[in-house]
Amino acid sequence: MFDGIGFMELLLIGVLGLVVLGPERLPVAVRSITGWIRAMKRMANSVKDELEQELKIEQLHSDLKKAESQGLKNLSPELQDSIDQLKEAAQSVNRPYKVEEIATGTDSTSSDSTPTETKTDKASNSTEKSDG
Repeated sequence: MFDGIGFMELLLIGVLGLVVLGPERLPVAVRSITGWIRAMKRMANSVKDELEQELKIEQLHSDLKKAESQGLKNLSPELQDSIDQLKEAAQSVNRPYKVEEIATGTDSTSSDSTPTETKTDKASNSTEKSDG
């Protein structure tokens, strides 16, 4: 972080800050400055991550266009890797929905049959008691 600043320069900045701000306000000023620096670093890292993600998406898109133009045959290893990554991403996106559909489908049929049986059992029990 302080590539061009040596120990003596940092010491001089500290002494000047102490003289200008005084011992009461210097810790508050240092905390606020470090907070600003952290916020700027966080923002820069998030922008960098977003740009890297966009570049990767753009690269995959251009690889897909190349693969389509070649008819998905005799692809270079780079293009084949890109196609495989896209296939894996598509499968991972569809996978959770399939699991939920299967789980809700089996739960709804088993839960529907149980209350119906209970209702008919109760109805037959009440008619037997009234006859008896």
